Amino acid sequence: MSKVAVLGAGSWGTALSIVLADNGHDVRLWTHRADQADTINSTHKNEKYLEIMIPKQIKAYDDLAKAVEDVSAVVVVVPSSAIRDVCAKLNNYISSNITIVHASKGIEPESLKRISEMMSEEMSNYLYEDIVVLSGPSHAEEVGKRQPTTVTVSSLNENNAEIIQDLFINEAFRVYTSPDILGVELGGALKNIIALGAGISDGLGYGDNAKAALITRGLAEIARLGTSLGANPLTFLGLPGVGDLIVTCTSVHSRNWRAGNLLGKGRKLEEVLDQMGMVVEGVRTTKAAHQFAEKQQIEMPITKGLYNILFEDEKPKTVVDQLMSRSKREEMDDLAELLSKKYS
Repeated sequence: MSKVAVLGAGSWGTALSIVLADNGHDVRLWTHRADQADTINSTHKNEKYLEIMIPKQIKAYDDLAKAVEDVSAVVVVVPSSAIRDVCAKLNNYISSNITIVHASKGIEPESLKRISEMMSEEMSNYLYEDIVVLSGPSHAEEVGKRQPTTVTVSSLNENNAEIIQDLFINEAFRVYTSPDILGVELGGALKNIIALGAGISDGLGYGDNAKAALITRGLAEIARLGTSLGANPLTFLGLPGVGDLIVTCTSVHSRNWRAGNLLGKGRKLEEVLDQMGMVVEGVRTTKAAHQFAEKQQIEMPITKGLYNILFEDEKPKTVVDQLMSRSKREEMDDLAELLSKKYS
């Protein structure tokens, strides 16, 4: 049995805590809200995020120092906008012998840093090479109910990746390893952009044809940007890529799909975010990816269209018309370009 701290008591942090508790670990679930910690400890519920009973061996904390005391592993599951603040505080309490994994998804606008890069910059006591990322098609609602789920963990430190694999894997939660932390993080972050688009498509009343095209061409954009930065193109054909993309674009469990669906029905972004009441990572990531595409000189028309909807007040129907009227091109050009990067 290991002592593990999970930082972030939203739906995903709660679900991962349940996996760890099922595996017999001593789990400390940290939240910055004292009232939430009290409710979890007294009722064993976290109903705002997951309608499921929480195992009694999960104890909630609102004191970060106490939550990470004597733990062997820390799981960071806070919104990307909170990563720097939480990790700067975490740096005061951890040592290099603790294994750290993050299960957050996003890219920081302006700096264009991935989650692991932000964490490394804020934690002088911990090396970037030792950070592990966990990603893949995994709705918290289904994980919490012990429904079959498969994810990927990745780190430049293979031993740390295997430690996290062993920590989480069980009959309902299968865990693979990958050496491509860049591709795994980018796949997990960028799919949220396409999920917003899928929700907008459904909100506009379009059918399966439109969504299938959006997912497929969205995957091409993700792989195009990812490989330009050095990721393995085959990573985007795996769980952190196409797997996560499918589940996030096709389910009402997805916050990004739900937000996009409201946008497609004519609601304003501020109104949508206020109604959601939870972080919609795709909005922040769309801004970062748009900046990334310009910096890398990568063509990402779907991302650009979504950026215009979110931040330039463009009408969703207008963006769809613009995408459908783009100049002709050969689809296989994308595949040939990506495979040449892998095998050249």
